[in-house]
Parts: sequence; C-alpha cells; structure tokens
Amino acid sequence: MKIAFLGYGEAARAFHEGLSRPGLSFVAYDILLERGDEPMHSAMLQRGAEVADLAALGEVDWIFSAVTADQSFLAVKPLLPHLRQGQLLIDINSVSPDRKRETAAAVEATGAIYLDMAVMAPVHPRGHATPVLLAGPEAERLLPELSTLGFSASIAGAEPGAATAIKMVRSLFVKGLEAITVETLLAARASGCFEEIVASLSASFPGLDWPHFAEYQMERTTRHGKRRAAEMRESAATLDALGLRGGLASEIAEVQERMGACGVGPDASLGDTVARALEMRLG
Repeated sequence: MKIAFLGYGEAARAFHEGLSRPGLSFVAYDILLERGDEPMHSAMLQRGAEVADLAALGEVDWIFSAVTADQSFLAVKPLLPHLRQGQLLIDINSVSPDRKRETAAAVEATGAIYLDMAVMAPVHPRGHATPVLLAGPEAERLLPELSTLGFSASIAGAEPGAATAIKMVRSLFVKGLEAITVETLLAARASGCFEEIVASLSASFPGLDWPHFAEYQMERTTRHGKRRAAEMRESAATLDALGLRGGLASEIAEVQERMGACGVGPDASLGDTVARALEMRLG
C-alpha cells in the first residue's frame, strides 16, 4: 500500500511517523519544494518519504491532504487531473463544512473517493492515533481499515462536512479560551496589575491549574498562532453560514495571528514571557 501526503507540515509528519511500518510506503509533495525549500526536502527524506510531484500522487492508494487552512481547496485543484477511479483522498484540514463539501464535489467528480477527517486534539505525541472524526459516504466502509492501521477514529456522519463542523464549533471555544487568556494577561501586565490578576484567577478557577494553564496557553498561541488564525477564520465562515455571528471567531483569529507573530521565546517565567509578548505586540 502506498500513501501520499499533499502538504508536509507538522500534522503530515506526525501521521507519517506513526504509520511507518513494513508493507506501507510513502511519498510526499509540498508546494515549498517548488521554492527550493531545503529543510522541507530534508524532512521528507529523513522520514523515508519519496519526494514526489503532483503527477506521482495519482499513482498512490491514499492521499492525505494536510495543508494550511486557507489553501485546502487551492492545493487540491491542480491535483484533480491526476486523481483516478477509486483512489482515496483524506482531507484532514481544519476548514469550514462548506469548504470540505466544495472539495468533496471536485474530488468525487474525478471518480476518486473523498473522506472528511477532523483531527480533534494536538497531533503530538500520539501522531496518527490522535482521536479523529470521519464523515462521508465511504466513512463506514473505511473505518475498519483505518482502525487496523492504528487510527482512533469514529463516525460523525455520512456527508462531507459533518466531521469538520464539530471541529470548527469546538475550536471556537478552545482557541477562544486561549485568546481570552493571553489578552487578559497582556492587559494585566500593561495596566500594572499582573500579579493581582493571576492570583484572582487562580483562586476563582483552581481547576485550571494556574499558572501552568496560562503558560500552556501562551506557548500554544506563540508557537501555532498563525495556523490557529487560519483555522479560526474558517470557524468564522462556519458561524456565518449558520446565520450566527462569525465576528467573534474573526477577532479570535486576529489575536492568534498577533501572538503567532511574536514567536516562541526562551524558557522564562510566566511574567517574563508575558512581558516579552507585550513588548512585541506594542512595538
């Protein structure tokens, strides 16, 4: 069995590492290869993936689409002429239900099979065994094979978009909690009441395990803010399509984007980390 990755970032690499075993071979393509990105090329070779072009992806059994949220449909479009009857494309991108339905229609028009897969937790340390939801006409049929390979999968529905809908709504809370936490801490530092705010929140919400909770939120937003921002814009599109207010998700996206631009700093106390992020945000 041959598996391909369309996009070879963190999620694809984690899935590849977990799936590696006798009887499976892997190929990978990422648009960064066309820009001469040597670290990307090396990452593929180090994990035992054949470096491929889009045409080569048409020769594999399964393709995992794992690109940035804003590129999920654009990345699949040039692949469509290479897809073949019965080939499986598994879309693990964090995008709106409408985006996945649009992609599903394009893929299925080629005779290939489309599977909506929503990854419901960070891909480290469990890799492909991270809990996922599946949706699509072939989800029930594919579930046993995925389970045999070690996926922790369950069925969300028979129509593409059913799995990602759960992801998008859940992400509003998870990424929103991150945004509220970091903005509160930055405002506390800026207004000179940081210690008082941390003490008050620690007393009011002891179950959150302050300050470790706050440290984790800071780390997630500074390390993954750019990717989370793209996901939250898809969450905003999801809410707008439901007739609700996508503006909240859009604001969360802005916070995530700005925190991601700060980058991960050196190991430091929570107070020092917040002070660094505040200086960069206001600079």
